[in-house]
Amino acid sequence: QLQLVESGGGLVQPGGSLRLSCAASGFTLDYYAIGWFRQAPGKEREGVSCISSSGASTKYADSVKGRFTISRDNAKNTVYLQMNSLKPEDTALYYCAAESFLSGCRDMRAMAFGSWGQGTQVTVSS
Repeated sequence: QLQLVESGGGLVQPGGSLRLSCAASGFTLDYYAIGWFRQAPGKEREGVSCISSSGASTKYADSVKGRFTISRDNAKNTVYLQMNSLKPEDTALYYCAAESFLSGCRDMRAMAFGSWGQGTQVTVSS
């Protein structure tokens, strides 16, 4: 059973940076594409980024392209999301999740993922 734990969230000023981590507990991440999602109050959970099991392929939502970078270190059983130039609209609870099927990040909808972490809060405010 794959379990994921997010960390690294916090309060930052606009233009600041945060690095989120998604660590596996109970199993290796090597076989799974991993997605980052976020959900703000009153809004749908949206896909932010996804990285294939090997790290060879990555995808980003248009709203974060050029600002966020997803990466993984399978030796450390961890996936990262580097967030730069943060904006107030990036404020949300951020989740990581493992892809349920072998689609290789072709489907970034939340329904394509399982084994959700508990989330880590990112707040961007002055």
